[in-house]
Amino acid sequence: MTPAKEGELLIYAAAEGGIRVLLAGESVWLTQAQIAALYQTTPQNITQHLKAIYAEGELDEAATCKDYLQVRQEGGRTVSRRPKHYSLEAILAVGYRVRSARGTEFRQWATARLSEYLVKGFVLDDERLKGNVGPADHFDELLARIREIRASEARVYQRIREIFTMAVDYREGDPATQRFFAIMQNKVHFAATQLTAAEIIRQRADATKPNMGINTWKGSRVLKQDVGTAKNYLDAREIDTLNRITVMFLDQAEFRAMRRQDIRLADWDGFLDKFLRDTELPVLDNAGKVSRQQALDWAEGQYDAFAERRRLEAEQMAEARYLEDLRAVTDALKHSVSGSASTLPKDEKKRVSPKPGDKA
Repeated sequence: MTPAKEGELLIYAAAEGGIRVLLAGESVWLTQAQIAALYQTTPQNITQHLKAIYAEGELDEAATCKDYLQVRQEGGRTVSRRPKHYSLEAILAVGYRVRSARGTEFRQWATARLSEYLVKGFVLDDERLKGNVGPADHFDELLARIREIRASEARVYQRIREIFTMAVDYREGDPATQRFFAIMQNKVHFAATQLTAAEIIRQRADATKPNMGINTWKGSRVLKQDVGTAKNYLDAREIDTLNRITVMFLDQAEFRAMRRQDIRLADWDGFLDKFLRDTELPVLDNAGKVSRQQALDWAEGQYDAFAERRRLEAEQMAEARYLEDLRAVTDALKHSVSGSASTLPKDEKKRVSPKPGDKA
């Protein structure tokens, strides 16, 4: 049996906040691996929940589980398999049981819709009534955001962060998301410099160098807030490498959106590693030798020494300017006195300079 025209089921964080669950098509059948990806958990976890659902009689397995023929290329040969596919009813039933952040979000969404139905007697999908059919608009929105980022004049790191926010499992402020961004940032730094972000700061922050070794900073002079950011120490060639990686991210995001494929945070990690290997750039496979806190402690200590040296240099320059101005004033006074004496009339000069023996 081959599957009917496949529908689409999306669960993603909406830009305006909250969760969106969208269905396109009248029927959706997903494999255990696809359900696991949907709820951001493991296939083994999905297997356990499905077994429990059928064992407890919550759903009829014959009506909600079918074997569909799939033909694919594996290792240069054509392989036919019949993986089990599960209906929308089974997918939703799993959503009420799975223990994951996305599962929790799904239950919150479903509970809100059920509450609305019990109170009002109906549930309306406002976006669908407006003519927004769901997944198609989601991917159109992604494409628009990608093109906006591509045309943006924002700095490279801001563009990379904006790209990551398009992942369906991105949650701002979530510790796992923050750890992911730190890992990706380190990989990008390592590709350009063969150093992690912390190692760049520890190695390049130097109180004896002009501007403490920093190449870019906000304002008119280097401040303490500038010394803990690795990108501030990068040169033009290294920044160019980062820009090329950003373009790769944008291309991958655009291709997937055009093919109506979701993007997850883990996908970005795989895209980056493959791109780096294909372009023969180094791939980071560890956390580095310097911690973030060690780097900050070093940079701030260097800044204190740098700021003290800068203060002393400013005082010396001010003192030198003062002495120079004082000499200029003294010279001007000398010239003024000398000039006044040379312009006196002869009779006045005689009175001013009496001869020896003259009476006063």
